Amino acid sequence: MDLNFLSEMYVPIVMAGCLITGYILKKWLKDSGNKWIPTILVVLGAALGCLANGQITLQNIVYGAFTGLASTGFHQAFKQLISRTSKNDCKKEGQDE
Repeated sequence: MDLNFLSEMYVPIVMAGCLITGYILKKWLKDSGNKWIPTILVVLGAALGCLANGQITLQNIVYGAFTGLASTGFHQAFKQLISRTSKNDCKKEGQDE
């Protein structure tokens, strides 16, 4: 299955807005276990997608929602990369965790 069409749905400005908002929500909603953050970012992404493209269309809503949800996955991938890198740095220095 070719999934290259997904790269066409990516809206960089929406990604940036959702990443920033997701980071802030993660700090504010510690007690809720962060379960609402993906839902909030999908809705925010849909709204920002329409705002970024200047019109409310189904395509802009879907592209924005997709980008908002992708920002949660992007955050997790970045978090794991940083975690893996810091563990490797500690091992190189001879420190145990």
